[in-house]
Amino acid sequence: MPVSAIVSAFVAALVGFGGTLALILSAAAAVGASPAQASSWVAALCLAIAGSSAVLSIRHRLPIITAWSTPGAALLAAFGAGIGMERAVGAFLVAGLLMVACAAVKPLGTLVARIPVAVAAAMLAGVLVRFVTALAEHAVKSPLLVLPVVAAFFLTRRLAPSWSVPAALVAGIGAALGLGVVGPMPAPELSALVWVTPEFDGGVLLSIALPLFLVTMASQNLPGFAVLTASGYVPPVRSILATTGIASVLTAPFGAHASNLAAITAALCTGPDCDPDPRARWKAGPVYALFYLLLAAAGASLVAVFAALPPALVATIAGLALIAPLTGSLTAALSVDKDRTAAIVTFATTASGISALGLGAPVWGLAAGLAVFAMDTVRRR
Repeated sequence: MPVSAIVSAFVAALVGFGGTLALILSAAAAVGASPAQASSWVAALCLAIAGSSAVLSIRHRLPIITAWSTPGAALLAAFGAGIGMERAVGAFLVAGLLMVACAAVKPLGTLVARIPVAVAAAMLAGVLVRFVTALAEHAVKSPLLVLPVVAAFFLTRRLAPSWSVPAALVAGIGAALGLGVVGPMPAPELSALVWVTPEFDGGVLLSIALPLFLVTMASQNLPGFAVLTASGYVPPVRSILATTGIASVLTAPFGAHASNLAAITAALCTGPDCDPDPRARWKAGPVYALFYLLLAAAGASLVAVFAALPPALVATIAGLALIAPLTGSLTAALSVDKDRTAAIVTFATTASGISALGLGAPVWGLAAGLAVFAMDTVRRR
């Protein structure tokens, strides 16, 4: 096992976990998770990532690493308020089953693939923009706490973009300690999984499960396939979808919302910095899985540490972590001239946060965008 593979796996795990943990906790708070359920949520996600990464890397001898669905967490944090953990878990199960169905039923995967990229990306952008625009609000309300975090993020981004969010987190903790706004630090403890019996509600399934599945596919799995392809590998698409989907289903009753193929952090394990020999880079996968097993065990302590931090700091970290995904989704949404109107309608409807007939803004944004896309297509013909 080359040292470079161990280092690459460690950096990928640290960046992937620390960069968006704040967003996971925001999602857990939105749906009403208790502290024990939030800890279980994080631990279950880490176990799903560890298991799926190890299985896929060893089976296919490829550097396949997985992650939790960051846009899915943003969706829950923005639109999951008041649904309760039981109904949220029901939505997580259905989203995981849809992923498995895409792997097992080829026509379903084809149907999902036919959703216009501009519309899917615009729906994701409408979800993410709420968190990024909140940065300005927090900077005005808590400038001494927030501005050093923002400065650390953008300064680090110039030198090492992958470390910009962890650097902002470190700066934020330092600022919070200096201002005396940190709560009591908890004693270390091991994580425990907490079972949540799922409930299935039609409105929640349409408003949460379907958008969760779509944003995970469009903004995590598809870019992840592209990263593997760009590195010279042929991704086993159906195997990846089946494995991550099954992992999501098995861990959903313990709070995990979705696991999927990694995209940005995957690049750390697929390039020559991991190993000069492309055929040997798969070894980073099991090492990455081992680090996530350690994070699963320590999840309870890490969640408790975040709970002691000021809410404005946690929200700032989450917003900064979503700048890159928002940039990517807006670029994809507006890249094709003929689809821009449909994309703008999707984005504006989703970002409005409307709710009608028991359905949330992402569903209405998707419906509105598809309607405009269909009308534009007919007109061009």
